[in-house]
Amino acid sequence: QVQFVESGGGSVQPGGSLRLSCTASGFTLRHFVIAWFRRVPGTQREGVACIIDRNETVTYWADSVKGRFVAAIDYSHSTAFLQMNDLKPEDTAVYYCAAGDGCTRSGTYDYWGQGAQVTVSP
Repeated sequence: QVQFVESGGGSVQPGGSLRLSCTASGFTLRHFVIAWFRRVPGTQREGVACIIDRNETVTYWADSVKGRFVAAIDYSHSTAFLQMNDLKPEDTAVYYCAAGDGCTRSGTYDYWGQGAQVTVSP
């Protein structure tokens, strides 16, 4: 059974940190690029970052997260991570991981995590 299970969301104060995890089962993470998206209700999905396996290059699509968020993959545990530091209220959203053939902000992906709510408030 194919699963991409997401965990790690929660509520923090501004300046705090959270780490999101997505663990794959039933498919090989190394065969895919891993992207992170976020969505605020009523708005369009926003691309956050994408990791290309062959050189583990990370592209941070959202300028607002550069220098604060770090995307990484632990292939030995089939898990992708999004470490979020110095969180700001505007980071509040539901975050999703996705596995697909290429890093694209608007394209389709083969597998999606179920989403994790991140809330940043005083």
